[in-house]
Amino acid sequence: MSANTASSPVQLPKDEKLVLKVIPMPGDLNVNGDIFGGWVMAQVDLAGAVMAAPYANGRMATVAVNEFIFKQPVRLGDVLSFFGKLVRIGRTSITVKIEVYAERIGAQGKYIKVTEASLTYVAIDEQGRPREVPRPA
Repeated sequence: MSANTASSPVQLPKDEKLVLKVIPMPGDLNVNGDIFGGWVMAQVDLAGAVMAAPYANGRMATVAVNEFIFKQPVRLGDVLSFFGKLVRIGRTSITVKIEVYAERIGAQGKYIKVTEASLTYVAIDEQGRPREVPRPA
């Protein structure tokens, strides 16, 4: 990917909901000095759960990471914005799309997409067994 593409600002999605904003800390760095990919994945899972929770209306569990793409590294000092969109409601499952945008330090108000993912959650009962997702009235 060219340096031009890597730093070209993009518009934030208008058809998605802002579900999480976070700033990674020095303890989240990997050996290359960027933010550890596993930390980003954990934040994406949290954002996905925030997106799916109103539909699950109770306990739920992550059952699949259908797609996960790291488009750009996340750097120390970035402010990350996690946007979510409902993709599908099944009988017991909810699939969401999460897109992550970074505001680089010193470039506030300019965003680049750093990660996108698709995750599926399943509604579960108190014993951890799948249960039906309530249907909206």
